Amino acid sequence: MTTEQVHDIGKRRAWVIWAVALAVYVLAVFHRSSLGVAGIIAAERFHISATSLATFTVLQLVVYAGMQVPVGVLLDRFGSRAMLLGGLGLMTAGQLAFAFAGSFPAAVAARAAVGAGDAMIFISVIRLVTVWFLVRQAPMVTQVTGLTGQLGAIAAAGPLSYLLHELGWTRAFATTSSIGLVLVVAVALLVKDSPYRSDEVVAIKLRALALSVRTVWGNPGTRLGMWSHFTSQFSATVFALLWGYPFLVQGLGWSSGGASTLLMAMTAWAVVSGLVTARLVARLPFYRSWIVIGIVIAMVVAWTAVLLWPGAAPHWLVVVMAFATASGGPAAMVGFDLARSFNPTHETGRANGLVNIGGFTASLLTMALIGVVLDLSASGGMGSYSLSDFKLALSVQYLFWAFGVLQTLRYRRRGIDHLARLHPGAIDQMKSGRPFVHPGIGTEGV
Repeated sequence: MTTEQVHDIGKRRAWVIWAVALAVYVLAVFHRSSLGVAGIIAAERFHISATSLATFTVLQLVVYAGMQVPVGVLLDRFGSRAMLLGGLGLMTAGQLAFAFAGSFPAAVAARAAVGAGDAMIFISVIRLVTVWFLVRQAPMVTQVTGLTGQLGAIAAAGPLSYLLHELGWTRAFATTSSIGLVLVVAVALLVKDSPYRSDEVVAIKLRALALSVRTVWGNPGTRLGMWSHFTSQFSATVFALLWGYPFLVQGLGWSSGGASTLLMAMTAWAVVSGLVTARLVARLPFYRSWIVIGIVIAMVVAWTAVLLWPGAAPHWLVVVMAFATASGGPAAMVGFDLARSFNPTHETGRANGLVNIGGFTASLLTMALIGVVLDLSASGGMGSYSLSDFKLALSVQYLFWAFGVLQTLRYRRRGIDHLARLHPGAIDQMKSGRPFVHPGIGTEGV
């Protein structure tokens, strides 16, 4: 099958395609983060407890994480354009249904639809980065993708909060759902799957792609990327999507405006730290997983200071903790760069899907456990939780940090052995500061 190149790689068309796909990712993050500022309102609207409130986001992330492998298979089969269009359709329908939901079960079903659509977006964008940009460009573009996507979190923390106040629940969510219709048109007109006339991975039968997931999963580099993602991402996700706002407002006594401002400032800090992380990753490819672990240690130290502080921690310390937590977002993006070193291009959809499962699995488990601990500490609903209740509940994060770091170190060792055995010279190449590019053989897992 021909793979004739018909478009330049890393040039103007690549940037246009990336920009459109990135806009879709920004919208996905916005929809995903919308409960971060609407959680207290949702608890009142549907008359639910903390555990039930967590169900919204947990179910959304369960659907998101559970769909990563099948979406990865479909992505390698049908391409990014089709998956972006499908994801936009599901997110738009889900958010519109959420706007008009009058009962808790209906609202949960709507959020599940949002999660299903969201599941198709990020790895589709990352696959476009992989095929449309040069190897030297890919790490920075990947980081910028993750960081720019967080503009959606800013929009959820600021503008959505304003819309909820001015327009009310139904009109605010209905208005935001309409953005998806505009992006459907943009994706249909501008996004192309590949700079080549024919991409041979699309011709592979769906059954063969599904069976090959076992091979991709058996590759220790895929698992190293997944555990790096698992360890570094969940704290920022839990804080921004659900429990950060209640902790700040009800636990620490911050104003609503102050809490929203901090959530937006976290995104700005993630941009700064992400640029530094991308530079380090590009210069020190052999030490990428150690960079991730170093960022996680900084998060653990900052959280420990806040949780052990007698009473409410001072504002400056909370800001330091929030910024350290926000740095976990860029650190999680390193997981995709790790997987790229161990898997050929035609397996990137499956590899990235498996990597993406890590952080979101940790996030949903942490969110659920925090809700359970809060309800066990004080059963009187959202209004009854004290600062000590929040501190106890948020301590469950240490379980996931510890387990994740151990697994990252374990698969770092296995990954090094894997490269030394199958790709002699790759280790020395990375130690010298040059990235290792997989030669394209895709049968070395398991």
